[in-house]
Amino acid sequence: MAVASFLPSIFSPSTNLLLLRGSRSFSPTSIAHFHSRRRRRRLCKVRATILRENEKVAVEETFQPKTSPDDHNNNNNEPPPPGSVEKWVIKLEQSINIFLTDSVIKVLDTLYHDRDYPRFFVLETIARVPYFAFISVLHMYESFGWWRKSEYLKVHFAESWNEMHHLLIMEELGGNAWWFDRFLAQHIAIFYYFMTVFMYALSPRMAYHLSECVESHAFETYDKFIKEKGDELKKLAPSKVAVKYYTEEDLYLFDEFQTARLPNTRRPIIQNMYDVFMNIRDDEAEHCKTMKACQTHGNLRSPHASEDDDLGCTLPDAGCEGIVDCIKKSITNPPN
Repeated sequence: MAVASFLPSIFSPSTNLLLLRGSRSFSPTSIAHFHSRRRRRRLCKVRATILRENEKVAVEETFQPKTSPDDHNNNNNEPPPPGSVEKWVIKLEQSINIFLTDSVIKVLDTLYHDRDYPRFFVLETIARVPYFAFISVLHMYESFGWWRKSEYLKVHFAESWNEMHHLLIMEELGGNAWWFDRFLAQHIAIFYYFMTVFMYALSPRMAYHLSECVESHAFETYDKFIKEKGDELKKLAPSKVAVKYYTEEDLYLFDEFQTARLPNTRRPIIQNMYDVFMNIRDDEAEHCKTMKACQTHGNLRSPHASEDDDLGCTLPDAGCEGIVDCIKKSITNPPN
């Protein structure tokens, strides 16, 4: 009894909590594992704090629209830089993505140079497609029994939910009034879906970068529109869909897609159409940051992840993330 009463005074309160839970046996190994988990959580919190402190008032300064292998910081909290072959593969993937994005932008510029709302309708129809594709492939992997990425599924669904409301706002503004705009947007979306499914199965990193390019263009488009039509937008009543989505609904999913922020740190105020488009633009910036984070395997984490979660700051390696990754691992790590 004397020894039992003396032990709590030796160990920290976290150790006492571990003993009271009774989920692990009292051993030096379990204590070391518990403290290791707490250190990882502290690192995760520090990283989130740095993101908030460095965040600029101008949203365009909070992310780089085009990523490259040299963007990764070489420190203890980041994965090692890619090798020369992998750098070449990354540059090839990004070059293809930029070419595809620029080609579509030229078509949209030709068709919609003076028709803003129809252009936004087409953009939002296209922009939400990748998240459906990501979820489809992740469900396929789960059905095959290869691995399960629950946080990826939840974040991607939250992203598609956000883009769906952007689309509803554009429909409310009459962006889908002409049949040609609906026809063009829907057929591009179908092609884009199957292309993204194939790309995501082949190389998730490439698919995430393509989505980042699309979201970056959406951000730049809305930012230009706000600067040109800001005075007019301030005189217009806000969209009913926007008011309901940003101020009246449960904002759990609204926080969920913003993985560079802590929950409850962004609460929009919608008083006119200027506020509506400002928040849509800011949403696109958050999508860009999330897509950039996804390009590092296992780097995505739900903002609502519980501190009792045993995953630490990053998800554990759950096997190959795509066909290219599987081939690379089979060459560099042959089976015993």
